[in-house]
Amino acid sequence: MSFFSLPHFPTKDCVAEHRSRDYGIAAFTFVTTTICLTTDGFAPQPMQYVLAFFGWLFLIGFLRGECKYVRTQVAVAVIFAVVGEYFASVYMKGYIYRFGNVPAYVPAGHGLVYLTAVALGRSGLFQQHARRIAIFVVAVCGMWALWGVSNWTQRQDVIGALLFGVFLLYLFKGRSPMVYLGAFFITSWLEIVGTSAGTWAWAVIDPASKLPQGNPPSGVAAWYCLVDAVAIAGAAPLLDTLTKTSNFLRNRHAMTSK
Repeated sequence: MSFFSLPHFPTKDCVAEHRSRDYGIAAFTFVTTTICLTTDGFAPQPMQYVLAFFGWLFLIGFLRGECKYVRTQVAVAVIFAVVGEYFASVYMKGYIYRFGNVPAYVPAGHGLVYLTAVALGRSGLFQQHARRIAIFVVAVCGMWALWGVSNWTQRQDVIGALLFGVFLLYLFKGRSPMVYLGAFFITSWLEIVGTSAGTWAWAVIDPASKLPQGNPPSGVAAWYCLVDAVAIAGAAPLLDTLTKTSNFLRNRHAMTSK
């Protein structure tokens, strides 16, 4: 069995539906991420609340068309990602936003980013060409990581090379490789846009490991894959707990109202 024919990838003769909704979600997020992060690179801080309002508005609108399981995944992703933002940025200073805060649009943004990874992963294009896309992603991210540790770059990126290895583990050993493939595209894009616009900047030296890192690190998608993995693993237990709690309260109310 070759490296790119693992059983948890869709089969080569997979027939998948090309749903305009999936491509629409992805296109919307790529475009609005570019607008949002570029705007926040120069606009005054109150603009972050305007961006947050529209972020939540569109996220809620998209989620109305998703099943309860996906909506729960998004909720878990948002909660975990926001906690991670405050820890990694505000506390650890691994990367710092322009105003030293976690912008108000970040929670909704993480929700849209996760939903986009899911939409891309389940799209007909990704399902039918999973192995070709995986080869492309590994090649691009691998060259990016190699450049970061070469003598040709002015800023060494050892952290990026390590994260690239972690990303490979997620992609070829994780339970949801198609979501991770989708995550690579949207997260790499938003990191390049955000750092280029000056919306945030990664520390030259990672405060946890004391190793040099790029701006952004080449394997930065691995951090977002962690968010995705937690969302996928945590959604079912949370949904089950909420269902049981709802049923318990409903039954209790019915008994007390008799």
